[in-house]
Amino acid sequence: VQLQASGGGLVQPGGSLRLSCVASGFQFDNYVTGWFRQAPGKEREGISCISSSGMTAYYRDSVKGRFTISRDNAKNTVYLQMNSLNQEDTAVYYCAKRRFRPTSDSCYVARLYDNWGQGTLVTVSS
Repeated sequence: VQLQASGGGLVQPGGSLRLSCVASGFQFDNYVTGWFRQAPGKEREGISCISSSGMTAYYRDSVKGRFTISRDNAKNTVYLQMNSLNQEDTAVYYCAKRRFRPTSDSCYVARLYDNWGQGTLVTVSS
């Protein structure tokens, strides 16, 4: 089982990035996928997740309206489009998978995810 996140980098405030997470080694369209992030000196926090079909997604309030999660099951890939980035979005971003359908609360619970990618660094700075 492998999750490979990419797409991070340095971006100016107000800019955009799209993260990708390519999965392998399991039946991708049977699993929920989520994005988490960990800022320097802070705990890892869940920011979004999407159901196995892609029909349902949840967002933490701090990213709602700016970030969009999507998935392409034919490509075994989940995406996180991030717009209107600000310095508080600076973090290492991780993708993860879980078996069971998420709820608006459980989406952000890290211990419910069973496999994690290696993370990709997003730095928002002028």
